[in-house]
Amino acid sequence: MKNKKILLVEDNSDDVKLTLRALKKNRIMNEVIIAQDGVEALDYLLGRGKFAGRDTSRTPQVILLDLKMPRMDGLELLHHIRANDMTRLLPVVVLTTSSEDRDKIESYKLGANSYIRKPVDFTQFVEAVQQLGLYWLVLNEAP
Repeated sequence: MKNKKILLVEDNSDDVKLTLRALKKNRIMNEVIIAQDGVEALDYLLGRGKFAGRDTSRTPQVILLDLKMPRMDGLELLHHIRANDMTRLLPVVVLTTSSEDRDKIESYKLGANSYIRKPVDFTQFVEAVQQLGLYWLVLNEAP
């Protein structure tokens, strides 16, 4: 399980720390690549920009995607991921504070595999991350 990478696309440094802390608390020791917005995430996935030369055949097991970000938001990134033959089958879990129906509907329309609203309470967030890790890193068989 350790060799399965997680791509965390999140612009809020506090939320990044919180997610990393929740993963560690659940003994999920997978390598986590952090992209601060959709542009950086797409650069990582396609091996361009500061990730030029990266072995793009080594894809993340799951992408944890925030929606509200600068430069390129999560919905636009999701559109690009699903439009590209290299990335279209990657599992994408929207992990956001948004509870707006239109965000949920648009996420699923664009091909999100799951939509999880971040709990405000840390204990609940840790439990959500535990279940997320169990399913996407252990049980789910990626293409």
